[in-house]
Parts: sequence; C-alpha cells; structure tokens
Amino acid sequence: MRRLGLALLASLAFTACDNGVSPPGQEPLRPSAPDVAEGEVMLRGQGLVAGSEAFYFAAGRMEVEAALQPILGEPASVSENPECGPGEMQFIEYSGGLILNFQRGNLVGWNSRDGSEVVRVLGDVQIGTERSAAQDAKGFAAIEGSTLGDEFALGNATGGFFEGDAVVMLYAGAQCFFR
Repeated sequence: MRRLGLALLASLAFTACDNGVSPPGQEPLRPSAPDVAEGEVMLRGQGLVAGSEAFYFAAGRMEVEAALQPILGEPASVSENPECGPGEMQFIEYSGGLILNFQRGNLVGWNSRDGSEVVRVLGDVQIGTERSAAQDAKGFAAIEGSTLGDEFALGNATGGFFEGDAVVMLYAGAQCFFR
C-alpha cells in the first residue's frame, strides 16, 4: 500500500511539470525554440510557456509565478472569488491584461486582454485579430446565445470574445464566468 502511495505521489509530481512528454491526447506544451523567446509568454490551450519553462494546468502557483516574474514583473493585483462556478478561485493579474486563475494552489486557467508582443497565444488568433480572420481560423465556432457577449471557441481548448470587428479577449481552462 505504501508503494502505491509513493508511486501515485511521484506520478502527480510529474503531471505538473513539463518533462517533454505530453499527456495522452494533448499537444506538447513546449514549442520549438524559435517560437518562444526567453522574454516571452506563450499561452496554450492546456497551460502556458514562460521563456524556457512550460506549465500544464495543475502546475503549482509558486513555480508559475517564479517563471513569470522575470518576464512580466510583479503582479498588478491579486484577488479571489469564493463564489465561482468551479469553486473558489484566486486570480493574479499582470499589467497588460493577463490573468492567471488558481484553485488550491494550482494553475487552472488563464484569460488575456494583453495584445503585446511579450504575451502571445499559440496560433493565428491573437488579441486584435480581425473578426473575419478569426472566423476563418481552424476550429472556429461561434457560441450562440452566450450571455457574456460575442463569444467564440477555437477548437475544444481555447475561447474568446469579439468587440466590434476584433478579438478583445482569449481564454483557456477553468474560468470564473457567470453565465
């Protein structure tokens, strides 16, 4: 029984780290070197890459914050909401509009209004992308009847919102949206 517990603990530790092996059905988090520079953050449908470090959802908050600090600096704000649909969440917001969502000390989602060259989302659709280009993107689907606004999905891992003719927000993972 003790061996089983140790094996389970070891497997959970590896789950939160990027060991170069993707969980079944997920693409690798770490793109090739030219895609993410040392001073950049790449947001992905299953987590994020901060410079040379990659994190899947479930990664520890302290590790994620430590990797982002040299790139984005100190957070602009830290808050929490005990009434989110998925349960109590904590939020770390960086200047520029990147918000990371945490539950029980683990990264569970992100949303971004940051259109800078430092924070990018994997793929062709970025903050500021024209509506017509986003609608032509692979996996695009309008979310009809969304109570949150002009919402869309990009495949099954990433979503976003339009305002007028441009993408103004992208998100992935658990969110504290009240629908």
